[in-house]
Order: sequence, then C-alpha cells, then structure tokens
Amino acid sequence: MITAPPVSVEGLLLTADRLLDGELAEATTAGRHRGACLALRTALEVRVNRVLEAAMPGLSRTTGRAKLLLLHSVVPAETARRAKALWSQLSLGCHYHLYELGPTYDQVRAWRTEIDDLVRELIH
Repeated sequence: MITAPPVSVEGLLLTADRLLDGELAEATTAGRHRGACLALRTALEVRVNRVLEAAMPGLSRTTGRAKLLLLHSVVPAETARRAKALWSQLSLGCHYHLYELGPTYDQVRAWRTEIDDLVRELIH
C-alpha cells in the first residue's frame, strides 16, 4: 500500500494563493475560488488536528466538527470560536449551491488573511 506524504499547511496556503492569483488558468474563476476555499479549510483542519494531537493524543478517528468543539479545551475560547466560524464559512464557500453565487475574490482573500492569523495563534 502506498501512503501519501504528510500534508503541509504552508503548501495548502500556497495552493490557495496560486488559485486566487489565477496561476491555474484552466479553471474557471468560480472554480478557483471554491478550490482556494477547500485548500484553506483543509489547512485549518490540519492545524487543528496537530494542536489537538499534541494536547490529547488518540483523536484521529474523531470527526472534524467534534475536534472544533474540543479545541475550546486547549486554546483560548475566542480562538476556538473564530476557528469554528471560519471553518463554517469556508465549508459553504467550497460547495456548489445551484441558486447561490459562489464566494467572491474579496471574500476568499479575507478568509485567507484570517487563516494566517489563526494558524499563527494555533502554533502557540
């Protein structure tokens, strides 16, 4: 069985940047925005997983939503609240909804900035 290399938060953030900068021109604008949202959400999930694994080993089979709830026990409540809110926004942004517009460039850029702040906070 082949195992995938570990996912890098920095690599995911770089992927989001490349999508937003239009480097992957074969994708539509809406597709690039949704792809950037997915990369940002995954980066947040990876960081949350690492923080929780360091504080409470053995949570690998716990759902992402449960991990976001558990985050309150290992980081300041405001940081955990922001992480959950941002995860929810990114989740909506990366899914296609027939009668809704996808996220705009400015929305995804704002989420990208927020991810930078959260990633730094979740390291400590």
